[in-house]
Amino acid sequence: MPRSFEATMSSIPATERSNLLAEEGDGKDYERREPQNKEKLCKFLGIGLACFLLLSMLICAIHNEPSLPTNTATTTITTSGKNIDGQKNNGLSTASTSDGTNHTFPSSFLFGSATSSYQVEGATHEDGRGMTIWDTFCYEGGHVLKNESADVACDHYHRYRDDVKLMKSLNLQAYRLSIAWTRILPNGYGGNVNQAGIKFYNRLIDTLIEHNIEPWITLYHWDLPQQLEDDVGGWLDHSGNSVVVDAFGEYARICFREFGDRVKHWITLNEPWTVAVHGYNDGVKAPGRSQMGATETYIAAHNQLLAHGKAASIYKHEFAREQKGKIGMSNSADFRYPLTDSKDDRDAAERAMLFQFGWFMEPVIRGDYPDVMRKRLGDRLPKFTKDQRYQLLGSCDFFGINTYSSALASKPDSESVWSGYWQDMFVTTSVDPSWDKNFMGWPTVPDATRELLLWISKRYNYPLLYITENGTAEDEEDVKTAQQDEGRRRFFEGHLRACAAAIEAGVHLAGYFAWSFMDNFEWEYGYQRRFGICFVDFETQQRTPKRSALWYSKVIATGGQNIAR
Repeated sequence: MPRSFEATMSSIPATERSNLLAEEGDGKDYERREPQNKEKLCKFLGIGLACFLLLSMLICAIHNEPSLPTNTATTTITTSGKNIDGQKNNGLSTASTSDGTNHTFPSSFLFGSATSSYQVEGATHEDGRGMTIWDTFCYEGGHVLKNESADVACDHYHRYRDDVKLMKSLNLQAYRLSIAWTRILPNGYGGNVNQAGIKFYNRLIDTLIEHNIEPWITLYHWDLPQQLEDDVGGWLDHSGNSVVVDAFGEYARICFREFGDRVKHWITLNEPWTVAVHGYNDGVKAPGRSQMGATETYIAAHNQLLAHGKAASIYKHEFAREQKGKIGMSNSADFRYPLTDSKDDRDAAERAMLFQFGWFMEPVIRGDYPDVMRKRLGDRLPKFTKDQRYQLLGSCDFFGINTYSSALASKPDSESVWSGYWQDMFVTTSVDPSWDKNFMGWPTVPDATRELLLWISKRYNYPLLYITENGTAEDEEDVKTAQQDEGRRRFFEGHLRACAAAIEAGVHLAGYFAWSFMDNFEWEYGYQRRFGICFVDFETQQRTPKRSALWYSKVIATGGQNIAR
């Protein structure tokens, strides 16, 4: 890695205050006056000086009063050897320190953890739940390590009360969960609402609120109803009548109606990039398609965006005013550093960011896909109608960021041997040998999270952001090993430090969700990769907090004061 990428962000210097008293002199010249007036003059000067000091303090206090939200004052932050100018403060609270050596997050900053329905609930054949594409993907065999499935997973469906108590003991302020679409509508659409599913999520939400934990709900975390896959091709939607988009809107409306009186933060989609690329280009996640990645990847992504727009429109027009909640979307985002400072490599890094994060951000911000995608894909990239653009623009009240890793980006030396999405992006990625790697083999680069947050904020005019997933897998063969997960603790410390630095630089980051609350079914890796801050013995379903959980609990209790700069 070039030296410029190793440079750390310099701290912002505090505003220098003028010393009005020094400018006026210390009053010693008065001692040269006649002796008979000295005592009188000294007394007079003492009174005057005291008044002057009080007046000066008042002027300074007014001069340094915190900015109002309309303030657009800028600062200059040095990072990666370059200046990032124009970072807007916008009157936001900033991470600060009481003694200059430890971070303190804003008092309003939200600390939580996250899971998803398919990964933790289990009970896949209970209480009217319908089949999903992930059930089918697992049962087909050959897709998941050891051919494991999530039929039992963490048995959260039956153990949620104890799980919530454990969350409370760890000081979690919020819990991001997802709803299983087929627990609400077993076939995915058609109006046959499953009341057992409604009752389960009501119980879970109520239990969280009883323990003063805020529920954040994701509507779609990859478990598409199998019936929709069978009937119209799922996210490819061969019907020509927007069946899957309308079905998602129907499902979302039910959730808003049933749970929105208590749920104030909704996430429509979790990582539509992962669904599109890994599900329809690489084939490593359900539904496991890879034959037509050059077209199907973009169709699946397009229909997910339309589904988001549909659900967000329903919420904003039918529920938001009364329920007073917010709605957003969580997107994959891993920062790409250019391998060198050449224009080709800088362009490659930017292109990689736009082909991942910008792909799903820009339609919501500007009503269309990034220009570089339009240029490279041509007619293969679907187009939005005027009505669809209108529905997407401004549809997010906040943006969730799921970030785990980083890479170096460069222009390939020759035409790629890849196909589909990776050929379209046309970027070679590599890693710096000095970077740590986790049990997934992913580089863990905390500073990249700061760079990511700055890149998003600068490009998209400082939107409201939450880290909705951030975590790491460690090699933990038993509970004793897991309880000493120093690697995960260091991962969280580094990334939270990066978050605090980004806030100081003006990024509007309002919360952080550690992935994940407990070890669970990790998709194609089955139970062979553990991301949890709580260890799960899948034979006994015993939960045990790891060292990282106890450390994170202290972060929450102290507002981050245990995180050294």
